Amino acid sequence: METKTPTKNATAKKPAATKTASKATAKTPAKKNAAKELKDLFEDSLKDIYWAEKALVKALPTMMKNATDAKLKAAIEKHIAETETHVQRLEQCFSALGKKAQAKKCDAMQGLLDEGKSIMQETEPGAVRDVGIIAAAQKVEHYEIATYGTLAAYAKVLKEDECLKNLLATLNEEKKCDESLTKVADTALNTQAM
Repeated sequence: METKTPTKNATAKKPAATKTASKATAKTPAKKNAAKELKDLFEDSLKDIYWAEKALVKALPTMMKNATDAKLKAAIEKHIAETETHVQRLEQCFSALGKKAQAKKCDAMQGLLDEGKSIMQETEPGAVRDVGIIAAAQKVEHYEIATYGTLAAYAKVLKEDECLKNLLATLNEEKKCDESLTKVADTALNTQAM
């Protein structure tokens, strides 16, 4: 059997692949109004979660209408009221910063809400849809927990005490909502969905 040795062309291809890989890791150019300091990033992130919370105020009633389990409906209803409070707390944060409350579309939340809508459309009413709603709602809660935890850390470093107090209060409620949804799922709903 004859062994082939690499040709000159095969060797020449390796640097080209390396060039492509380095292009993929090149820095993304910053937008014109890009955040330059932590305070800028903090304010931008507040706009993002403000949009997310306002979108949730609109989306949660649809989830509640599509749920059939009484405990799940009650948990969602409670969280609707909490979410309205979250919006107010964010408005207080903007005020403490001397800024007008402003929302900036949150692509992550939009994706999570779209996924939740999809789950409701692709399941029959009953236990299966209920556990799908819980899964979608917990994804939202986990996103919010991560966001509020990060924002609280920024507020602490920036010495924005009023914001920190509001962000930590909301973070605590988001964690409790997540725990509540887990209890609802574990109290037979997951088994009923089998």
